[in-house]
Amino acid sequence: MADLESKQDAPDSSAHSKGGKDEVALELMKFITLQTGYGRAAQASAGFSGKPGTHSPEEHAEGLLELFRRCRKVVAEEN
Repeated sequence: MADLESKQDAPDSSAHSKGGKDEVALELMKFITLQTGYGRAAQASAGFSGKPGTHSPEEHAEGLLELFRRCRKVVAEEN
């Protein structure tokens, strides 16, 4: 029983590094979405404004997934 517990606690280096890279990519994605205001409702403001927020929930989710894929690619290229 102790052998089983020690095997479960031992990290798999390939899974750990991939998980770490995914965490970095996720944090990068969060940073980008917060800085750009991605997904916020359209707000009235003076001057020029971006596209109106007319995206469906499916389009919004697909945009987030694409951003995450791009972030993963960037993080993977860093090594």
